[in-house]
Amino acid sequence: MAQDPRLPVVIVAGIHSDAREEVVERLLRTVPGSVALHHDLTGAADGTVRRLIRDVTGLWSEGEVPLVDDGACCALREDLVPELRRLAGTGPTRLAVVELWDSVEPKAMAEVVAAHGGDDLVLTNVITAVDPALVMPYLANGDDLAEAGLAAAPTDRRTIGDTWARQLEYAPVLALVENEEADDGDRALLAQLHPTALRVAADSADLAAAALAGFDGATGIPGIPGFPGFPGFDVEAAAAAQHPACALLPQDADDAGVTTLVWHRRRPFHPERLYRALEDLCCAAARSRGRFWLADRPDTLLAWDAAGGALCVENAGPWLASLPDAAWESMPPMRRAAAALDWHPEHGDCCQHLVFTSPGLDRDGLEQLLESCLLTDEEYAAGRDGWRRLPAAFDSLLDAA
Repeated sequence: MAQDPRLPVVIVAGIHSDAREEVVERLLRTVPGSVALHHDLTGAADGTVRRLIRDVTGLWSEGEVPLVDDGACCALREDLVPELRRLAGTGPTRLAVVELWDSVEPKAMAEVVAAHGGDDLVLTNVITAVDPALVMPYLANGDDLAEAGLAAAPTDRRTIGDTWARQLEYAPVLALVENEEADDGDRALLAQLHPTALRVAADSADLAAAALAGFDGATGIPGIPGFPGFPGFDVEAAAAAQHPACALLPQDADDAGVTTLVWHRRRPFHPERLYRALEDLCCAAARSRGRFWLADRPDTLLAWDAAGGALCVENAGPWLASLPDAAWESMPPMRRAAAALDWHPEHGDCCQHLVFTSPGLDRDGLEQLLESCLLTDEEYAAGRDGWRRLPAAFDSLLDAA
């Protein structure tokens, strides 16, 4: 069988910069002919993005990338694929390691490489580097990235906690560095936040195997073991796994003082009571996410995303139950499957499906608070016409320009 001529590309992300640098260095040492490409956004606020290309022996080249639309991440997207294609044409390169800067999230970069790699590039995997002892401190950090000097653009309004959560949960592989301060609780938190992830030690041969993910062109590279059942990276499946309508959310768990509560109900929330409870709910757990519905907006699927005490509530489109049957055919298979599994004779796929993960979680208190936000029997009996007349407490969050 002929080897795949394309250059394999692995993305290494992570806000734990020391851990990320250790993972990249390990790949450069382990995979012969590997090259790392890194865009340093430290000076982005001053209009400077530095591109660094190196291999295990040291720096190959260094240059500046012009800002595009005053956005450092836009500049990265514009420059990334041309540079990777240039590396693909150099011949000796056997693996391109894209080391993302601290606060850059891997989803957008993965989709750029997958969409524009053409016949030159193949995205084999996305890896997030993790220091287990820092998972909780970063997840609980509600500071703006700008306050920490980690903003990727002047308009960047993300927080450390929510950025780290998305980096962690998007990648199918987590590369863990050694830290003597990490304990069983740290490892349990990591496992519950992303239970489907493959966790590999940064200093093991499994790291390189996961980076190449069974890529045919890697056959014959010495010292790289096979990785059966790992077909490479699928950006569409990764995006679907993060979409609130069909997200692969964790299951109930309780280990080493860390608890995950899965709360699933059919009855809609009373908008005013839920709004009053938002602060308590988003601070009840280090991480919470999922989908929910409000009685006054019964056709709208709402996304819940909280970390570090900061909550984002967004309109994620319609529930499938509110669409004509013909519209189902235009929906992705994972969305249709998720709706079918959640289907209720009266409400269709409309539901509350929220997941809370945290050390020291007050499970009973949290459940009581959530239950108190649902419609009462009397309110529920009023039906959808009555529900729409309830106070529209979420208008300021959902209808802002």
